[in-house]
Amino acid sequence: MIDDGKKNLLSVEIDAVDYEAATARFLTAASKSVRYNTIALAFHGVMTGVQDVVHLYRLNQFDMIVPDGMPVRWGLNLLHGTKPPDGVYGSKLMLKICEGAAEQGLPIFLFGTDQKTLYLLQIRLKEQFPKLIIAGAEPSKFRKLTDVESDDSVSRIRESGAKLAFVGLGCPRQEVWAYEMGDRVQMPIFAVAAAFPFHVGTLPQAPQWMQNWGLEWLYHLLSEPKRLWRRSVYLNPAYLLPLGLQCARLKPFLRETDVPPVPRQNFG
Repeated sequence: MIDDGKKNLLSVEIDAVDYEAATARFLTAASKSVRYNTIALAFHGVMTGVQDVVHLYRLNQFDMIVPDGMPVRWGLNLLHGTKPPDGVYGSKLMLKICEGAAEQGLPIFLFGTDQKTLYLLQIRLKEQFPKLIIAGAEPSKFRKLTDVESDDSVSRIRESGAKLAFVGLGCPRQEVWAYEMGDRVQMPIFAVAAAFPFHVGTLPQAPQWMQNWGLEWLYHLLSEPKRLWRRSVYLNPAYLLPLGLQCARLKPFLRETDVPPVPRQNFG
Protein backbone atom coordinates (compact mmCIF):
# COMPACT_ATOMS: atom_id res chain seq x y z
CA MET A 1 0.00 0.00 0.00
CA ILE A 2 1.37 3.40 -1.00
CA ASP A 3 -0.02 6.62 0.42
CA ASP A 4 2.23 9.68 0.15
CA GLY A 5 -0.51 12.20 0.97
CA LYS A 6 -1.56 15.24 -1.02
CA LYS A 7 0.81 16.81 -3.55
CA ASN A 8 0.48 20.09 -5.42
CA LEU A 9 0.06 19.69 -9.19
CA LEU A 10 -0.61 23.06 -10.86
CA SER A 11 -2.32 24.19 -7.62
CA VAL A 12 -4.59 21.11 -7.45
CA GLU A 13 -3.99 18.90 -4.41
CA ILE A 14 -3.68 15.37 -5.83
CA ASP A 15 -3.35 12.32 -3.55
CA ALA A 16 -0.28 10.21 -4.36
CA VAL A 17 -1.94 6.87 -3.63
CA ASP A 18 -2.24 3.46 -5.20
CA TYR A 19 -5.43 1.44 -5.61
CA GLU A 20 -5.08 -0.33 -2.27
CA ALA A 21 -4.70 2.88 -0.27
CA ALA A 22 -7.48 4.70 -2.13
CA THR A 23 -9.88 1.78 -1.65
CA ALA A 24 -9.05 1.46 2.04
CA ARG A 25 -9.56 5.19 2.66
CA PHE A 26 -12.92 5.27 0.91
CA LEU A 27 -14.33 2.13 2.49
CA THR A 28 -13.20 3.22 5.96
CA ALA A 29 -15.22 6.41 5.54
CA ALA A 30 -18.20 4.41 4.25
CA SER A 31 -18.13 2.15 7.28
CA LYS A 32 -18.29 5.24 9.49
CA SER A 33 -21.00 6.97 7.42
CA VAL A 34 -19.03 10.18 7.08
CA ARG A 35 -18.42 12.53 4.16
CA TYR A 36 -15.48 11.58 1.97
CA ASN A 37 -15.68 13.31 -1.38
CA THR A 38 -13.47 11.57 -3.92
CA ILE A 39 -12.73 12.10 -7.59
CA ALA A 40 -10.52 10.49 -10.21
CA LEU A 41 -8.96 13.43 -12.06
CA ALA A 42 -7.30 13.16 -15.48
CA PHE A 43 -5.07 15.93 -16.80
CA HIS A 44 -7.96 17.73 -18.52
CA GLY A 45 -9.76 17.72 -15.17
CA VAL A 46 -6.70 19.29 -13.56
CA MET A 47 -6.85 21.98 -16.23
CA THR A 48 -10.42 22.89 -15.27
CA GLY A 49 -8.99 23.99 -11.93
CA VAL A 50 -6.07 25.83 -13.53
CA GLN A 51 -8.45 27.82 -15.71
CA ASP A 52 -11.13 28.60 -13.11
CA VAL A 53 -10.20 29.76 -9.61
CA VAL A 54 -13.68 29.03 -8.27
CA HIS A 55 -13.54 25.46 -9.55
CA LEU A 56 -10.01 25.13 -8.18
CA TYR A 57 -11.44 25.96 -4.77
CA ARG A 58 -14.06 23.22 -5.22
CA LEU A 59 -11.47 20.64 -6.22
CA ASN A 60 -9.26 21.40 -3.26
CA GLN A 61 -12.13 20.77 -0.85
CA PHE A 62 -12.27 17.13 -1.97
CA ASP A 63 -11.07 14.64 0.62
CA MET A 64 -9.28 12.56 -2.00
CA ILE A 65 -8.31 13.20 -5.63
CA VAL A 66 -6.70 10.19 -7.29
CA PRO A 67 -4.43 10.54 -10.37
CA ASP A 68 -6.59 9.20 -13.19
CA GLY A 69 -4.13 8.43 -15.98
CA MET A 70 -0.42 8.48 -16.56
CA PRO A 71 -0.01 12.21 -17.40
CA VAL A 72 -1.17 13.10 -13.88
CA ARG A 73 0.92 10.34 -12.31
CA TRP A 74 3.99 11.44 -14.26
CA GLY A 75 3.41 15.00 -13.11
CA LEU A 76 3.37 13.88 -9.47
CA ASN A 77 6.47 11.76 -9.95
CA LEU A 78 8.41 14.58 -11.64
CA LEU A 79 7.44 17.22 -9.12
CA HIS A 80 7.50 15.28 -5.89
CA GLY A 81 9.34 12.00 -6.48
CA THR A 82 6.28 9.97 -5.54
CA LYS A 83 6.59 6.20 -5.62
CA PRO A 84 3.54 4.73 -7.38
CA PRO A 85 4.41 4.02 -11.03
CA ASP A 86 0.83 3.75 -12.29
CA GLY A 87 -2.25 5.94 -12.48
CA VAL A 88 -5.35 5.19 -10.42
CA TYR A 89 -8.10 4.97 -13.02
CA GLY A 90 -11.57 5.86 -11.80
CA SER A 91 -13.25 2.95 -13.60
CA LYS A 92 -10.89 0.39 -12.05
CA LEU A 93 -11.03 2.00 -8.61
CA MET A 94 -14.83 1.87 -8.75
CA LEU A 95 -14.69 -1.91 -9.21
CA LYS A 96 -12.23 -2.33 -6.36
CA ILE A 97 -14.50 -0.31 -4.08
CA CYS A 98 -17.50 -2.38 -5.19
CA GLU A 99 -15.56 -5.55 -4.41
CA GLY A 100 -14.76 -4.28 -0.92
CA ALA A 101 -18.30 -3.01 -0.39
CA ALA A 102 -19.67 -6.45 -1.31
CA GLU A 103 -17.31 -8.15 1.14
CA GLN A 104 -18.17 -5.71 3.95
CA GLY A 105 -21.91 -5.56 3.26
CA LEU A 106 -21.89 -1.83 2.46
CA PRO A 107 -24.82 -0.92 0.15
CA ILE A 108 -24.09 1.42 -2.77
CA PHE A 109 -26.09 4.05 -4.66
CA LEU A 110 -25.62 4.89 -8.36
CA PHE A 111 -26.39 8.44 -9.51
CA GLY A 112 -26.12 9.88 -13.01
CA THR A 113 -26.14 8.95 -16.71
CA ASP A 114 -29.37 7.62 -18.29
CA GLN A 115 -31.86 4.97 -17.22
CA LYS A 116 -30.71 2.33 -19.74
CA THR A 117 -27.05 2.67 -18.75
CA LEU A 118 -27.94 2.44 -15.04
CA TYR A 119 -30.03 -0.67 -15.66
CA LEU A 120 -27.21 -2.40 -17.54
CA LEU A 121 -24.62 -1.23 -15.01
CA GLN A 122 -26.53 -2.83 -12.16
CA ILE A 123 -26.65 -6.13 -14.07
CA ARG A 124 -22.90 -6.00 -14.78
CA LEU A 125 -22.02 -5.18 -11.17
CA LYS A 126 -24.23 -7.94 -9.77
CA GLU A 127 -22.70 -10.44 -12.21
CA GLN A 128 -19.22 -9.49 -11.08
CA PHE A 129 -20.02 -9.08 -7.37
CA PRO A 130 -23.04 -11.26 -6.45
CA LYS A 131 -22.99 -10.12 -2.82
CA LEU A 132 -23.04 -6.42 -3.72
CA ILE A 133 -26.08 -4.59 -2.37
CA ILE A 134 -27.35 -1.86 -4.72
CA ALA A 135 -29.59 0.25 -2.52
CA GLY A 136 -30.77 2.51 -5.33
CA ALA A 137 -30.06 4.12 -8.67
CA GLU A 138 -31.18 7.45 -10.12
CA PRO A 139 -30.54 8.78 -13.65
CA SER A 140 -29.49 12.30 -14.48
CA LYS A 141 -32.07 14.80 -15.70
CA PHE A 142 -29.32 16.41 -17.80
CA ARG A 143 -30.20 19.90 -16.58
CA LYS A 144 -30.15 22.05 -13.50
CA LEU A 145 -32.55 20.86 -10.83
CA THR A 146 -34.96 23.00 -8.92
CA ASP A 147 -34.34 23.34 -5.20
CA VAL A 148 -37.24 20.96 -4.54
CA GLU A 149 -35.88 18.37 -7.00
CA SER A 150 -32.44 18.63 -5.48
CA ASP A 151 -33.77 18.20 -1.94
CA ASP A 152 -35.88 15.22 -3.01
CA SER A 153 -32.86 13.60 -4.66
CA VAL A 154 -30.78 14.01 -1.52
CA SER A 155 -33.59 12.50 0.56
CA ARG A 156 -33.87 9.47 -1.73
CA ILE A 157 -30.14 8.80 -1.51
CA ARG A 158 -30.02 9.19 2.27
CA GLU A 159 -33.13 7.09 2.87
CA SER A 160 -32.06 4.30 0.51
CA GLY A 161 -29.83 2.71 3.12
CA ALA A 162 -26.73 3.21 0.99
CA LYS A 163 -23.38 3.69 2.69
CA LEU A 164 -21.60 5.16 -0.35
CA ALA A 165 -22.51 6.70 -3.69
CA PHE A 166 -21.00 6.65 -7.16
CA VAL A 167 -21.76 9.70 -9.30
CA GLY A 168 -21.33 9.84 -13.06
CA LEU A 169 -22.34 13.22 -14.45
CA GLY A 170 -19.27 14.10 -16.49
CA CYS A 171 -16.57 16.65 -15.74
CA PRO A 172 -17.02 19.23 -14.23
CA ARG A 173 -20.71 18.71 -13.37
CA GLN A 174 -19.99 15.73 -11.14
CA GLU A 175 -17.38 17.65 -9.14
CA VAL A 176 -19.86 20.47 -8.59
CA TRP A 177 -22.54 17.99 -7.51
CA ALA A 178 -20.24 16.18 -5.09
CA TYR A 179 -18.96 19.47 -3.65
CA GLU A 180 -22.49 20.74 -3.03
CA MET A 181 -24.07 17.47 -1.88
CA GLY A 182 -21.26 15.84 0.08
CA ASP A 183 -22.29 17.18 3.47
CA ARG A 184 -25.99 16.72 2.72
CA VAL A 185 -26.02 13.02 1.80
CA GLN A 186 -23.80 12.09 4.77
CA MET A 187 -21.84 9.37 3.01
CA PRO A 188 -18.74 9.08 0.82
CA ILE A 189 -19.24 10.15 -2.80
CA PHE A 190 -16.99 9.00 -5.62
CA ALA A 191 -17.27 11.07 -8.83
CA VAL A 192 -16.28 8.41 -11.36
CA ALA A 193 -16.18 10.37 -14.66
CA ALA A 194 -16.94 7.96 -17.55
CA ALA A 195 -16.84 4.75 -15.51
CA PHE A 196 -20.56 3.97 -15.93
CA PRO A 197 -20.54 3.75 -19.77
CA PHE A 198 -17.09 2.12 -19.65
CA HIS A 199 -18.41 -0.78 -17.56
CA VAL A 200 -21.58 -1.12 -19.63
CA GLY A 201 -19.58 -1.09 -22.86
CA THR A 202 -21.25 1.87 -24.56
CA LEU A 203 -18.00 3.87 -24.32
CA PRO A 204 -14.83 1.95 -25.22
CA GLN A 205 -11.68 2.27 -23.13
CA ALA A 206 -8.22 2.72 -24.57
CA PRO A 207 -6.13 -0.47 -24.85
CA GLN A 208 -3.82 -1.14 -21.93
CA TRP A 209 -0.69 -0.26 -23.89
CA MET A 210 -2.12 3.17 -24.71
CA GLN A 211 -3.01 3.70 -21.05
CA ASN A 212 0.53 2.75 -20.04
CA TRP A 213 1.94 5.36 -22.41
CA GLY A 214 -0.52 8.07 -21.38
CA LEU A 215 -2.26 8.04 -24.76
CA GLU A 216 -5.89 7.73 -23.68
CA TRP A 217 -6.49 11.24 -25.00
CA LEU A 218 -5.33 10.12 -28.47
CA TYR A 219 -7.55 7.06 -28.42
CA HIS A 220 -10.62 9.11 -27.54
CA LEU A 221 -9.66 11.80 -30.04
CA LEU A 222 -9.53 9.20 -32.82
CA SER A 223 -12.87 7.77 -31.62
CA GLU A 224 -14.63 11.16 -31.43
CA PRO A 225 -12.59 13.65 -33.47
CA LYS A 226 -15.37 16.19 -34.06
CA ARG A 227 -16.18 16.49 -30.37
CA LEU A 228 -12.69 16.30 -28.89
CA TRP A 229 -10.23 17.86 -31.32
CA ARG A 230 -10.43 21.34 -29.84
CA ARG A 231 -9.89 20.06 -26.31
CA SER A 232 -6.97 17.88 -27.36
CA VAL A 233 -5.23 20.53 -29.44
CA TYR A 234 -5.57 23.14 -26.72
CA LEU A 235 -5.30 21.24 -23.44
CA ASN A 236 -2.26 19.07 -24.20
CA PRO A 237 0.17 22.02 -24.50
CA ALA A 238 -1.84 23.93 -21.90
CA TYR A 239 -1.01 21.13 -19.42
CA LEU A 240 2.61 20.53 -20.44
CA LEU A 241 3.74 24.15 -20.43
CA PRO A 242 2.75 25.04 -16.84
CA LEU A 243 3.92 21.60 -15.69
CA GLY A 244 7.34 22.43 -17.11
CA LEU A 245 7.30 25.79 -15.34
CA GLN A 246 6.40 24.15 -12.04
CA CYS A 247 9.07 21.46 -12.47
CA ALA A 248 11.68 24.17 -13.16
CA ARG A 249 10.32 26.19 -10.23
CA LEU A 250 9.90 29.18 -12.50
CA LYS A 251 6.32 29.78 -11.41
CA PRO A 252 4.67 29.08 -8.05
CA PHE A 253 1.38 27.24 -8.15
CA LEU A 254 -0.23 27.98 -4.82
CA ARG A 255 -3.45 26.50 -3.55
CA GLU A 256 -6.03 29.28 -3.93
CA THR A 257 -8.34 29.91 -0.97
CA ASP A 258 -9.59 33.49 -1.46
CA VAL A 259 -12.34 32.97 -4.04
CA PRO A 260 -15.88 34.29 -4.47
CA PRO A 261 -18.70 32.32 -2.84
CA VAL A 262 -19.75 29.36 -4.95
CA PRO A 263 -23.46 29.49 -5.77
CA ARG A 264 -25.59 26.39 -5.56
CA GLN A 265 -25.76 24.88 -9.05
CA ASN A 266 -28.21 22.00 -8.53
CA PHE A 267 -26.81 19.86 -11.32
CA GLY A 268 -28.50 16.53 -11.70
